[in-house]
Amino acid sequence: MYIYNVTINIEERKHSEWLEWMKNEHIPDMLATGKFSKALMTKVLVDEEMGGITYSVQYTTDSKNTLERYYAEDAERLRSKTNRFAGQFVAFRTELEVISEHS
Repeated sequence: MYIYNVTINIEERKHSEWLEWMKNEHIPDMLATGKFSKALMTKVLVDEEMGGITYSVQYTTDSKNTLERYYAEDAERLRSKTNRFAGQFVAFRTELEVISEHS
């Protein structure tokens, strides 16, 4: 199992609009690709020196191959939809391989 993690810092003045867009449009669009089984959105509870509010969104997928298909087939289209917030956020992406899971 793999996790595609996207960490985003959004300016406070755009925060509410962006958060609603993420929850009601972007995350559902990501899941609609059929390449992710679930998404977990968390707020980072550390104050950033640069300001803004930081979130991490973790999209679970079954394999590296499926993640590569997302990059090839969907990533550009979905990332282009963030243009409405251009210059108001920074994001970085991390791929994580799940080694073990405990409950």
